[in-house]
Amino acid sequence: MRRWMMLALGTAAQTVACVFVYGLPYASDTLRSDNGLTLSQVGVLIACPTAGLVLTLVAWGALADRYGERAVITAGLAGCAVTLALSARVHQLTSLGLLFMLAGGASASVYAASGRLVVGWFPARERGLAMGIRQTSTPLGMGVAALIVPTLTEHGGLGATVLFCAALCAGLAVLIGLLAADPPRPGRGAADGPGTDANPYRRPTLWRVHAASALLCVPQFTAAAFALVLLVDVRGWSTVHAGQLIALAQVLGAASRIAAGRWSDRVGSRLRPMRQLSVAITLVMAATAVGVWWPSPCTALFLFLACGITASSNGLAFTATAELAGHTWSGRAMGVQNTGQNLAASLTPVAVGALIGSAGYAWGFVAAGLIGAVACCVIPIAGETRDSGPASPKGSMRAESSPASRP
Repeated sequence: MRRWMMLALGTAAQTVACVFVYGLPYASDTLRSDNGLTLSQVGVLIACPTAGLVLTLVAWGALADRYGERAVITAGLAGCAVTLALSARVHQLTSLGLLFMLAGGASASVYAASGRLVVGWFPARERGLAMGIRQTSTPLGMGVAALIVPTLTEHGGLGATVLFCAALCAGLAVLIGLLAADPPRPGRGAADGPGTDANPYRRPTLWRVHAASALLCVPQFTAAAFALVLLVDVRGWSTVHAGQLIALAQVLGAASRIAAGRWSDRVGSRLRPMRQLSVAITLVMAATAVGVWWPSPCTALFLFLACGITASSNGLAFTATAELAGHTWSGRAMGVQNTGQNLAASLTPVAVGALIGSAGYAWGFVAAGLIGAVACCVIPIAGETRDSGPASPKGSMRAESSPASRP
C-alpha cells in the first residue's frame, strides 16, 4: 500500500504544478480584454513558465539523483509558491513574464523527481499503469485550471489566479515534506542487471523516443492553448462555458493516460501503443480543423476529443524512457525527456499562435496534426523489441529494482 501512497503524493504534486504552468491559457481571453494584449503577446506570456521548466529540468534531475526525490519536490514547490505570491501584484508584462519563468523553473522540481519516485516504487508489471496514473496530473491540472481560472480571472483578475496557484503549491510542499518517502536505492549495477551502467544514448532508440514525444506535444498544447479562445471566437461561447467543456475534456485526457498505461502492461510494449495513439491524434486534429472550416455542434465535439486524446501517449513515453535508460541513467534521461517535451510546449503557443493569427484556427490545427503524423514515423518500435521492452532485463528497470516487488 505504501507505493500507492507515494503515487498519490507524486500525482498530486505534479497536478498542482500543472494548474499554474498549463493553466495560464484559460486566462487568455481576460488578458486580451483587460490588458490589451495581442494573441501573439498572450502566447509569449503563456510560454514563460514552460521556458523556465526547460532551463532547469536537468539541474533538478541531478539534484534528485543526489539528494532524493522528497527534498527536491518540497523545495521546488515552496519556491514556486513564494515566486507566484510575489507576482500577484505585478502588472508590467516583462516583469510578470520573468516571475512566471522563475516560478516555472521552481516547479520543474516536480517534473524531474516525481516520475522517478513512482518508477522506483513500482515493478515493471505495474509500471505502465502507475505512470499512466501519475501522468494524469497534466490533464487533471488543466481541468482544474479550466474550471476555476476563467471565473477567478473574471472576478479577481490575474492576481487572484496566481495567488490560488501559490496556495496550492504551498499546501502540497507541506504534504510532500511530511509524508513522502524516497524509494530504496540499489547499489550501482546491483539491481538493473549487467550492462545498465552503459550510456543508453549511444544507441538511437532513446533519442527517438524523446523526439517523438516532443513532436506529440505540439498537437497536445495546440489544443490546450487555443481551445478556449476557439470556442469563444468561432462558436460564440462564453468563457465560463468553454472552460467547463475543456475541464470535462481533461477528465477524458486523464482516463486515456490510465487506459494507455494499462494497455502497455498487457501487451508488453510501451511504444507500439504509442504509435497507434499518434495515428488517432493525427486524425482527430484533422477533424477539428474541418470543424473550424464548417462550424457546427460537431466543432465542440471534435475539440473535446482533441483535448482528451492528445494527452494519451505521454505516460507511455515516460515509462519507455525509464525502462530504456535503466536505474543509473533514469534521472538524467527523464530530465532530457521533460526538457524536450516542455521545450515543445513552450514554443507551440508562440508558433501556432502566430500561424492562427495570420491564417486562422483551422490551419493551426492542420499543422499540429501533420506534426503528429511525423511523430508516428519516428517512434522506434524495433528498438524497443530489440533493446528494452518492459519485460526485458537488459537496458530496462527490472521489477527487482523496485521495493514493491521484494518479499
